Amino acid sequence: MRTIGKVLVLAVVTLMAACTSQKEPAENAVAKLEASLNSIRTDAQQYAAEQLQTVEASVTRLKEDLAKKDYGAVMQTSPSVARDIESLKSATETAKSDAEAMLAAAQSEWNELTASVPPMVEKLQARVDQLAKTRKYPKGMDKAAFEAAKTSFETLKTEWSDAGAEFASGQAANAVRKGRGAKARAEGLINQLEVQV
Repeated sequence: MRTIGKVLVLAVVTLMAACTSQKEPAENAVAKLEASLNSIRTDAQQYAAEQLQTVEASVTRLKEDLAKKDYGAVMQTSPSVARDIESLKSATETAKSDAEAMLAAAQSEWNELTASVPPMVEKLQARVDQLAKTRKYPKGMDKAAFEAAKTSFETLKTEWSDAGAEFASGQAANAVRKGRGAKARAEGLINQLEVQV
């Protein structure tokens, strides 16, 4: 009996030592994973939100295992979670880089639009004012067609104003789309009203 008791005590002591020896590495692993996730959280929320939620759920499960003192589960699962965090970091960096490239392209196109559309609007305004005053419309245009062109010109000015407001509010892609529409409308009106460019 004494031998069985000694063996049982020795097994319990060994088990406790094994649990204690895994506690610190498990705590360190969870802390490192949390720190790694926190370092990319802000960008990930913006550029990879769904993937972030999945990774956060994995980290939460690790923390729950740690709280239950299931250090073996923590040590077994943490490498997989670390890979998930690296994947999230890579996806976030790629999405952020793509967004920055798109913004740079939109900025460049917006600069081109702001260089070309306002002069067109000025020339169109002068031509509309001239035609309204003289009532000498371009060949094939009557008063009704001229009124329709004037309405289209007012729409153009509104579109351009809206595009500028969107760009100012940081919505460069939307601003460029509206700016393209305004430019196309201006070009059509220039042809229709026979504006000298």
